[in-house]
Amino acid sequence: MKINPLDLDLDVVTKGVSGPFAHRHGLVAISKSAEKITVAVFDPFAPFPADDIKRVTGLDVEKVVATRTDIETINKGFYDLKASLTTAEKQLTASRLSAVDLGNQEFLSAAAEEMDPAAAPVVKALDHILGYAFEQRASDIHFEPKRELTLVRLRIDGILHDVHLIPKIVYGAVMSRIKLLSGCNLAEKRRPQDGRIKREQGGREIEIRVSTMPTAFGEKGVLRIFDPDILLKGVDELGLAAHDLPKFHDFIARPTGIILVTGPTGSGKTTTLYSVLKHLSKPDVNIITIEDPIEMVHEDFNQVAVRPQIDITFSSALRTVLRQDPDIIMVGEIRDTETAENAVQAALTGHLVLSTLHTNDAPSSITRLLDLGVPHFLITSTLIGILAQRLVRENCTHCVEEYAPTQEESAVLRIPMEKLAPYRFKRGKGCLHCRETGYSGRVGIFEVLPMSEKIRRLVTSQASSLEIFKMAREEGMR
Repeated sequence: MKINPLDLDLDVVTKGVSGPFAHRHGLVAISKSAEKITVAVFDPFAPFPADDIKRVTGLDVEKVVATRTDIETINKGFYDLKASLTTAEKQLTASRLSAVDLGNQEFLSAAAEEMDPAAAPVVKALDHILGYAFEQRASDIHFEPKRELTLVRLRIDGILHDVHLIPKIVYGAVMSRIKLLSGCNLAEKRRPQDGRIKREQGGREIEIRVSTMPTAFGEKGVLRIFDPDILLKGVDELGLAAHDLPKFHDFIARPTGIILVTGPTGSGKTTTLYSVLKHLSKPDVNIITIEDPIEMVHEDFNQVAVRPQIDITFSSALRTVLRQDPDIIMVGEIRDTETAENAVQAALTGHLVLSTLHTNDAPSSITRLLDLGVPHFLITSTLIGILAQRLVRENCTHCVEEYAPTQEESAVLRIPMEKLAPYRFKRGKGCLHCRETGYSGRVGIFEVLPMSEKIRRLVTSQASSLEIFKMAREEGMR
């Protein structure tokens, strides 16, 4: 049997059988119902203490077989976390601070104030959660306070998974630890806060962006993980198709003009932009970025954070940047007319400008610029090209298999079965490496739209995005 740790409940694992008992017999409790507890072992021929487990739990015992690595990894991680949480809870209870006033709209938990955020149990609990998130290659960690407990969730390959429930009283101390590490105000619980944590992991430095927000049951925290191995890819590693990669290389080889990257939030636009900047970074080039917020600090770029509260906006920062002798400018997002106009002026005055828009496809970006008030003749004279992108989950390379498509898939694709026959279809069947999902990692899919002469003529004639789309398809956009 393959065990997906994301499917396990902390209490089932740690309360079903004791830690020493589980380690001694090489087993782990993986599920429990009203009548039965399921226990995994790695040696099916070893004596199995079913009677002992039944006597303690009062439940019938089902034995299944799993790998030794899975069982030992789960036991160590889950029992270590439970021990840290239990110790922290006992310390807080001993201090008579176990009662949390949920009706207090200021969300000021005496428990969180009393518990030292540097205390060993709190440090171990947070270290376990962070380490588990890194191990699962999560992009975000969510701490969601409920009425009595706090839910810990991980976003893995774009999908949220519930992983732990921790006591509310302990979560206050864990959140204080997060604030301490990220430079946030420990006493401020009524307002949202942002901070950053730097952490060594596997010989490389990981950046974590922290965001807190008051909710009905306490402070919700989200930790976004920026792994340089993922965020700083080579341009050739982004996943562009063979027919699109030369076009994109032509975009970024231009000394002046505007390159737009479009797509919804979470579609990998930042990864693409950082990869381009890394590719273009040379000793004789001055690169300045304007971001909201700075996603990942990079010593080769001069990075400016947007701060509207002190009048540092995309447009005002861009005006200042133009006086800083830049060669390449990255504007995090074109949100308004002023920013669009300043970006165009920067391109006209001899700079390469990279930016993003929120549109559904590449041709829609042109109509979006027109809607923002940028004249069509300036668009045709400055815009180099547009890259639209999405992120899709990849098949797990450890369990990928070929299969024959079904009639339902043919209907969804709107392609007759006979036309699908020549193609090879693959899917992941699920394994330990992909947590039984069949997927591991994500890859970009792209539309690359160069500003050809035909496209420029359509823009000049104020053609619709549909007309531009049709022409782009005729010219090879896929």
